[in-house]
Amino acid sequence: MVGVLKRLVVGRPLRSAHLGETLLPKWLALPIFCSDPISSVAYATEQIVLVLAAGGLAALTLTPWVGLAVALVLAVVVASYRQTCYAYPNGGGAFAVSKENLGETAALIAASALLVDYVMTVAVSVVSGVVAITSAFRSLAPHAVLISVAFVTVLVLGNLRGTKESGKLFAVPTYAFVGLTFLMFAVAIVKDLTVGLPPAETANIPLEQTVHVGGVFTLILLLRAFASGCTALTGVEAISNGVPAFRKPKSRNAAMTLVMMGGLAISMFGGITLLALVLNAHANPDGNPSVISQIAASVFGGSSALFFLYQAATAGILILAANTAFNGFPVLASILAHNRYLPRQLHNRGDRLVFSNGVLLLAGFAAALIVGFDANIDKLIQLYIIGVFTSFTLSQFGMVRHWSSVLASGAEGLSRGRIRRSQAVNLLGATTTAVVLVIVFATKITHGAWLAVAAMIVAFFLMRGINRYYARVEERIRPDDTPTTLPSRVRGVVLVSRMNKPALRALAFARSTRPDGLEAMTLAVDEDETRELLEEWRRREIPVPLKVLEAPYRDAVRPLLDYVIKLRSTAPRTVVAVYIPEYVTTRWWQNLLHNQTALRFKARLLFVPGVVVVNVPYQLDVADQGWLGDQPSLAAAATAPAAGAGEPA
Repeated sequence: MVGVLKRLVVGRPLRSAHLGETLLPKWLALPIFCSDPISSVAYATEQIVLVLAAGGLAALTLTPWVGLAVALVLAVVVASYRQTCYAYPNGGGAFAVSKENLGETAALIAASALLVDYVMTVAVSVVSGVVAITSAFRSLAPHAVLISVAFVTVLVLGNLRGTKESGKLFAVPTYAFVGLTFLMFAVAIVKDLTVGLPPAETANIPLEQTVHVGGVFTLILLLRAFASGCTALTGVEAISNGVPAFRKPKSRNAAMTLVMMGGLAISMFGGITLLALVLNAHANPDGNPSVISQIAASVFGGSSALFFLYQAATAGILILAANTAFNGFPVLASILAHNRYLPRQLHNRGDRLVFSNGVLLLAGFAAALIVGFDANIDKLIQLYIIGVFTSFTLSQFGMVRHWSSVLASGAEGLSRGRIRRSQAVNLLGATTTAVVLVIVFATKITHGAWLAVAAMIVAFFLMRGINRYYARVEERIRPDDTPTTLPSRVRGVVLVSRMNKPALRALAFARSTRPDGLEAMTLAVDEDETRELLEEWRRREIPVPLKVLEAPYRDAVRPLLDYVIKLRSTAPRTVVAVYIPEYVTTRWWQNLLHNQTALRFKARLLFVPGVVVVNVPYQLDVADQGWLGDQPSLAAAATAPAAGAGEPA
C-alpha cells in the first residue's frame, strides 16, 4: 500500500541512465533557478519604503536613489557570477570556488551561509506569497501559518517528482508574474498620460516620524533601507550552483540564463519602485496590504479581474520562489555530503533522480521557522540576506584568486587581457558585496539577524565535526599491511523459542557452517512451554545440545546477552556466531502482531566485540524457503513484498 501511494504521489522510478533526459533548456531553467530573484522584486521595494517611512515624508523621497543603488549592486553580482558559470562548470558555486582558492574554512563559511540562506528563502518566499493572498482575502490572515506550511508541503511533493517535472509545473506562475508586471507598467503609463492614476490605498494615511533624521541619522536610515532592499539579490547564486543541470553547452546556457534573470529583475524592480513613489504607497509593518498589491489595485482597479489575477500570479511566484532553494539546497548538500561534510545519505538520488533527502530536510527546517515566527514576514525578513552576502563575498574573492592562478599557470587557450577583465569584474563584485555585507550586518544584527549568524556558526562547526568523524572512521577501517588472522575457533549458538520450521531451518543452517562448537539456547519464561520444547527436542533426536536459560524477570534479552558475553570472556579469541531464526511478514500490519525481540537482541549484540549475528529468515506465506519448505515457487518469492522482520522463532 505504501509503495502504491508513493508511486501515485512521486511517480515511477527513473533509471540512472535517464539522468541526461532531466537536463534543462534555458526557458525552463529560468523559472526553476531564478524564481527567487525575480520574485524578490515583489517585496524588496516594500522593505525600502518601510524603513524610509520611519523618517517621514522627506525620507521617502530618497526611495529612487536607494533603489538605484540596489539595482547597481544586482548588476555587478550578476556580472560576477557569470564568470563563475564559465570557470566552474561542475557547479558548487561559492563552496567550490572558496574551497579551491581560499581553503576549507572559507568554503565551510560559504556553505553554512548558503544553507541558512536557502532555509530562509523558503520561509520568506512562502510567507510573502501568503501575504499576497491575505492582502486580497483579508479573512484568511489568521490562518497564515497553516496556509504557509501547506504550501511548503506542495512544493515538497512537486520537487520529489523531479526537477524537470516541477519546473514545467512552476513555470506558469513565473512567466505569468513577469508578463502581468510589464502589463501593469504599460497600463500605468497609459493611464498616467490619459485619465491619471489614483493614489495608493495608504497614500492618505499620515506618516509618523519615529527616528531622527538629518546628517548622520539620515545616512544611517539610508543604509538600513539599502540593506533591506538588497533582499532583491537573494537567489542570484543558484544558477552557479546548478550549472550541471543545464543542457550543453552548460556554462554558456547557465550564463545566458543568469543575464536574462538580471535584466528582468532590474527592470521589474525599477518599475515597481517608481510606481510606489508616484502612487505614494506606504508599507505596513505586518505587510498587509502589501505595497505591490496597492500598486496593482491603483493601476488595474481593486475589484477588477486583472487585479485578482495579478495577486494570484504574485502569490504564485512568491511561493514558488522557494523552488530556487529546493533546487539549490539539495544540490549543495549533495556536494557537501560527497566531500564528507554532511551525512552521506544527502548525496543519494531518489526514485526520480532528485536528492530527495535534501528536499525533505530543507522543508522540515523551513516549516519549523515559519511556525516559530508565526508566519510574520517583517520578523523573518530581518534574518535574511546576511548569509547571501557572506557567500557572495567569499565566492567573488575566490574568483579573483582563481584568475590569478590561471594567469600564473600560463592561461593556455585564453588571452591574458580577457582574464584580466574577468578578474576586474570579480574584484568589483567582491568589493561591492563586502561593503554591502558590512552594511547589512551593522544594520540588521540588532533586529534579529543574530539568529541567522548563530545558525551559520552552528552549521559550520557541525560540518567540521562530521568531516572529522568520517576521517576518523576512514582511518580506523583502512587496511594495513598486517595479515588478517583467522579466528582460532567459532562457537555457534542458535536461538530457539519453540519447535517449528523457522527454528529447524536455523539449526540446519548452523550445522552446515560446521562451527567448532554448536549449541541451542532457549529461555525458561513459561514452564509448560519449556517442558514441551525439551520433550520435542528429545523426540526428534536433534544432535545439538539445548541449553535452558533462566529468566526470572521475564526479560527476553538480558539473559541471552549475558550468556553470549560470558562465552566471549571465557575464550577471547573465539568468535561467537549467533543464529537467529526470524519471521518475515509480507504485509506491514502483520508486524503489529509479532513482538520485536529478535530486533532488540540483534541491536544489543552489535555492540559486543567478537560476536557475529546471522539472520535466518523465514518468509511467511511464501512457498519457496530455499532448501527447507514446500516445492520451490520462485515467482511467489520474488513478488512477495517483505514488509519487515518480526519475533525470533
